[in-house]
Amino acid sequence: MARYQAMRRRLWPALLCAAALSACALPHADAPGQAIENSLGMRLVRIPAGEFLMGSDEPIEVLAQAFPRYERRRLAELRDEAPVHRVRIARAFYLGQHEVTVGQFRQFVQASGYVPESVADGTGGYGYNATYDPATTRRGDAFEGRDPRYSWQGPGFVQNDTHPVLNVTWNDAMALAAWLSKQEGVRYRLPTEAEWEYACRAGSNTRYAGSDDPQSLLAAANTFDADAAVFWPRWQDRALRGHDGHAFTAPVGSFRPNAFGLYDMLGNVWEWTADWYGEDSYAQSSPQDPQGPSDGNVRVRRGGSWHTWAMYARCAYRNWNTPQTRYTLVGIRLLREVK
Repeated sequence: MARYQAMRRRLWPALLCAAALSACALPHADAPGQAIENSLGMRLVRIPAGEFLMGSDEPIEVLAQAFPRYERRRLAELRDEAPVHRVRIARAFYLGQHEVTVGQFRQFVQASGYVPESVADGTGGYGYNATYDPATTRRGDAFEGRDPRYSWQGPGFVQNDTHPVLNVTWNDAMALAAWLSKQEGVRYRLPTEAEWEYACRAGSNTRYAGSDDPQSLLAAANTFDADAAVFWPRWQDRALRGHDGHAFTAPVGSFRPNAFGLYDMLGNVWEWTADWYGEDSYAQSSPQDPQGPSDGNVRVRRGGSWHTWAMYARCAYRNWNTPQTRYTLVGIRLLREVK
């Protein structure tokens, strides 16, 4: 373990220097942290071009020490995070400072006439129900659904307009991006996996932004902790030791930002990315602006949620769903291209 961490410490300064030189070579406007606001009131932060090490190849023995209560099979399933590979993000971009909120999504629906899939197909979404017992269902899902009672307007627990929107599909996210692009004359889209991880790491090479310690999430992210474990006591052993103050979603921006000035890159809600998922896609990845496989069945989502265990809320962790999936843990963060 000590040798593995020492190797990471030797490699990372070179990449940080490369990223810093790249950013310094760009016009002053490319300095990280510059923010703009769009027509829906979304604030977007300019992320500079640069390089980073994408993925993780932590040995199972190292992970087992950090996450001793996780079954070994769960640790072995993380092999799609390897190999660690150098990636260059060639162009600066703007990324949502926060996840898209309920209020912003409502403005989009009202202004565009778009009908989100959870409503359009009549099957609804997923939600929290205190009387629901996963053991009585075929799938054993933690949440009840699909059910027309649940949609982006109601996940079974209280939200207001400052909370991240949930039960939105990849297709819903693309519709929002297309509408904003037409309204404003600039291209909005979902970030690629590489752009997302680059923005999440914000110059760090640790499991979480700036730390390897799962307990650091209590101050930096809304994940599965003692507050949430009250409602899922059978998973109490996976909860962080402490309280972040939120059993369900938190208003966006409730925790400290990362070094790029982005909030909730980890926790609160999973975020759709543009890429198709490929288990071995990193082995064939382009070194510059990789975009994932050319086709597939499921789209990648990143970042973890308010209901996510710490091992799955790391910067490198990859998850996926079909483009039609709507779930009470999944939301949206948009990218706006720089002209």
